[in-house]
Amino acid sequence: MNSSDTKPERRRRGRRSPLASVALVLTGLLITGGAYALMSAAAPANASVDLSSAQSIQQGKKLFAANCATCHGLDLAGSSSGPSLIGVGAAAVDFQVGTGRMPLAQDAPQAEVKPRVFDETQTLQMAAYVASISPGPGIPASSNLTLTGDATKGAELFRINCAMCHNVAGAGGALTEGKYAPNLMNTTPAHIYEAMLTGPQNMPVFNDQNITPQEKQDIITALKTQNKDAGVGGFELGSLGPVAEGLFIWIFGLGAVVAFTVWLTAKGH
Repeated sequence: MNSSDTKPERRRRGRRSPLASVALVLTGLLITGGAYALMSAAAPANASVDLSSAQSIQQGKKLFAANCATCHGLDLAGSSSGPSLIGVGAAAVDFQVGTGRMPLAQDAPQAEVKPRVFDETQTLQMAAYVASISPGPGIPASSNLTLTGDATKGAELFRINCAMCHNVAGAGGALTEGKYAPNLMNTTPAHIYEAMLTGPQNMPVFNDQNITPQEKQDIITALKTQNKDAGVGGFELGSLGPVAEGLFIWIFGLGAVVAFTVWLTAKGH
């Protein structure tokens, strides 16, 4: 039987080509992925949670008891495994949980940024519960997070107060004992503001008396404006400053000179 007779025979028996199953699976995955993407895009970017409502506080209490109380205590007083949360306020919870630093993945010198465990609604509910036990710095108003501040003034404030740790470009830098100042390039305005309010890790606290809400907005505007601007000096090398640039020159520049010298000498011989 030749190949031309095989296809009609396959059709008569109702057999399907192996490629049809693969195509069906791929089509299903594409449809499912597309639907999920549309639902995610349609979801609001910021969950609306009333931090003062009894329902939000109660939900936050349940989440806290199940996921945080082991280290921080049911009464927020802390333990040998975690610090007290009395007085940290909603801003600290939103920062630590919203950036994925909490819950801790491992015991390390510093809490690492990672994909967050709780969604925004759950994070705000836990923030509401912690704030209900002991007041502290609140989550900043959306009006303070718009990029409408004075970028020039903000850049000056950042150089004076922040650049010694975070680098003048906000690219981060090493500290002592295995700790580091994180890169701020992809940090949201809300989390930058909350970090200034609460002083996580080795960072000092910049309350509204030290740096006013308007000045915080200026700093955020400067950072985000700087992130949008394309580098005009060629390859930025991560914006890590003269050490990285000098190392690049020593390794590649000097290496190229040595290689050219060797080639030239070999050619002369």
